[in-house]
This record gives sequence, structure tokens and C-alpha cells, in this order.
Amino acid sequence: MSGDRLRVIVAAPLSQADAKRIVELEPRIDLILDKDLLPPMRHAADFAGDPSFRRSRAQQSMFDTLVDSADVLYGIPDVDSTALARTVRSNQGLRWVQTMAAGGGAQVKAAGLSAAELDRVVFTTSAGVHGGPLAEFAVFGVLAGAKDLPRLTAQQRWHRWTDRWPMRQVSDMTVLVLGLGGIGCATASRLKSLGANVIGFSRSGQGAPEGVAGERIEQLPAYLAEADAVVVTLPGTRSTERLLDDGFFEAVKPGVIIVNVGRGTVIDEDALFRALEVRRVGFAALDVFAEEPLAQDSPLWRHPNVLVSPHTAALDPREERRIAELFADNATRFLDGRELRNVVDTVEFY
Repeated sequence: MSGDRLRVIVAAPLSQADAKRIVELEPRIDLILDKDLLPPMRHAADFAGDPSFRRSRAQQSMFDTLVDSADVLYGIPDVDSTALARTVRSNQGLRWVQTMAAGGGAQVKAAGLSAAELDRVVFTTSAGVHGGPLAEFAVFGVLAGAKDLPRLTAQQRWHRWTDRWPMRQVSDMTVLVLGLGGIGCATASRLKSLGANVIGFSRSGQGAPEGVAGERIEQLPAYLAEADAVVVTLPGTRSTERLLDDGFFEAVKPGVIIVNVGRGTVIDEDALFRALEVRRVGFAALDVFAEEPLAQDSPLWRHPNVLVSPHTAALDPREERRIAELFADNATRFLDGRELRNVVDTVEFY
């Protein structure tokens, strides 16, 4: 830092309009953006950019020199944990990195930084930016299961007009929302507005929105037998890995709807498939998977009661602007010596 100025190097694709917006909101930023050194986006919020993009040797040297001069990085260089580790070790003046992903903690963990490096550089995520879009997808998933979407699409495909059948009503359902961060709270509020009995779970049992009961995650097993749907919004940590396992699915109410808009590692996918085969799970809407892209030989692709979404539910034309505005607010906090929003927990990395 130079006096009360903050040198920010843009290491992820950023539009000129959003770059201008950042500086308008926090004029004490010196924002350096060289679009020739960054890959072009293929779609909204495509922060990895076109995979065919390659820098020349001279361009790579220029890019490395730039990121090594930063007080702050807007984005992880090339969305690459190895590049992040190189930059942190080369740039002793680096103090803060803004990741583009809500789950950016996983990228920080993969960099394998030392305790001293993690203490020197603060990392923040875009958590909260994706709450609305992901909550809408979660509600869509619950509704798709309640209204028998797989059966309807199959009958339409085969031109079959069958006898009528009763569909489940969300207003009669009990829905468990696992995780009460921004996405979980937005999901719980929307489901509550549809009349569902919603119970939210977090480590502390606190943070549930108005009208939604909150419980500690340790109490989850006591509620599984009464749940009509379970929505996962949890981060991927050691404590949440394969939380939904064979034991979980054996305890659920038969025909339960499963929706995952959190992290794919929270669900044991083999256990989920077994539960789908015996109808313990009636329908699953999955936007995230343990490994992405989902392997071509995964049985989840072909199961009639699974909706596979290629981790696209969070994308929204306004996402880039909201991340830029979040960053500007955090820059103001940083310069004023106040606590930043969305700081990565460098123990659990979320």
C-alpha cells in the first residue's frame, strides 16, 4: 500500500463497466486491468475464461510482474491454485485476495499455503452473491420432485395420457435445509413463503430466517423420518464430507426429495444411487457433484429420477456486477481497518 491508496491487480476477467463501478464506489483504489492478459469470457461469470487462451512468454512475464506488484488481487490468477501459491510466495506485499467463487476456500486450501502465508494474506469469497439464483433452483428442485416432473416428461415423450394421480403440495411438506448461510437462508425463506414447514440446520443452530426453526446439525438424524425434502447448501469441509451417506438414506422418509446446491462432496453419490434404486429417495435435483464434470459412466446420468445440472444454477447476468460491488465494499472496509465480509476460515477452508 502507498499511503491511503490500494493497488489492486485484476487477475480474473472483468468488464470495463464493472471496473469503473469498483472505482466509483471506492475512489482510493488504483485498479490495474489489462484485458489482453486475461482470457475472454464465453458466458456470464466465466471467470476461468476461454480454455484455448494462451499468453505468449512475454505476456506471461508481464502478467506475473503485475500480480507480484499487487496489494490486492481481484481473482485468483488463472483460477489456478498453483498460480496462487506462486504469487503469494513471490509477492511479500500481497495482503488480500478476492476469489470469484462462493466456495473459494477450496481453491485456497488446494494452494497448500503455510500457516505464515495464510496469516499474512486474507482471502475472501463471493458468498451471498449467488443466494437468490441458487435458492430459486432449490425451490425448483423441490417443486419438480413434488409435482412428479420425471413422470410428466416421460409420459409426454411417449404420448401417454394416463389416469390422473394426486401430486404432493409444498404447503403440506416438511423441508430440511442443511446450512444457514446466505444460500440456505434465502432457500428457507422462499420455501416458507410457499407454506412449507422448514427447519434449518447449522453448526450453531442459529441464523435461521424469521418463521424458520433452527437446529444444530448434530440434531439432524432426529428429523430425517419426517422430512419430505432435504436441501443441501453446505460448504465442502472435512466435517461435511459424505454427510449424506448410507446411514442417512436408510433413516429418511421413503420417497424423500434431495436437492444439492452446496458442494458435491457433501453427498456420497454411490449411496444416493442405491437409495434411488430402492425408492428411499424419490427424486434428486443436483447442481453440484463430488467431481466435475460428472463422469460419463456415472449412473446418475441415466437414472430417471435424477435431474443433472452442470453447476450452472448460480449463473446470473448480474453476478459479475454484484461481485464487483461486494469487492468495493470490502475494499472500503480494508482501507478503513474494519472487518472484511466473507473471510475464508483457514482451518475448515470455507
